[in-house]
Amino acid sequence: MNILASSLKASPLLARAMPFVLFLALTSCQGTFGIESHYWIYLIKCIIGGWMMWTTWSLVSEMRWFCSLDSVITGIMVFALWIALDIPYPKLIKPDNSWDLTGHFGETSAIVWFFVSVRLAGSTLLVPMLEEVFYRSFLYRYIMTPKWLFAAHNQFDAKAFLLTSIIFGLTHCHWIAGILCGMIYQLLVIRTNRLGDAIVAHAITNLLLGIWVVTKGFGYAESPQWHLW
Repeated sequence: MNILASSLKASPLLARAMPFVLFLALTSCQGTFGIESHYWIYLIKCIIGGWMMWTTWSLVSEMRWFCSLDSVITGIMVFALWIALDIPYPKLIKPDNSWDLTGHFGETSAIVWFFVSVRLAGSTLLVPMLEEVFYRSFLYRYIMTPKWLFAAHNQFDAKAFLLTSIIFGLTHCHWIAGILCGMIYQLLVIRTNRLGDAIVAHAITNLLLGIWVVTKGFGYAESPQWHLW
């Protein structure tokens, strides 16, 4: 841990990229050791991701939450877009119900609400910071200019805009929605010249999506939406 912390402090690039890359690597391990490992590894990666965000907080100055009217509207709009685009089209990864907690543990199990809480906390508080710092702050500027660290966030570059949005979208099962949402978040950063607005917007989107999934995930729901998680 000390070696990793030292590496993050020594490199602005690693401070912005390493937390997300490690989080993504742990995501690929979910479910590897049986269905329950899907949930426990998610918990572990949230703990590790949280530690890395804590470690890089003073190193990544743009990683600050900023709630504005623009960020609230954007977060709600992206949530609505994500739900609207939950339609049949070819997916890069087959949608599954691996987060069907009630189907695995039963609706009355306390562990269901434990993992629902972990998932909501991870997707609302941690994922927005990890992804926005990596995509909108690091990757966008890195594609735009070799001197990326000194580039302002409000600069528009067509190549960086398209590539960053496409890469962001292709890391999601619902890739069409992902690409469009990546574009919207990037435009918000360019408009405000702050990463914090996009972090808040992303958090609002994920929170609303989580509430949507949970409220439709129990037996009384006509159409469970676990695949959106």
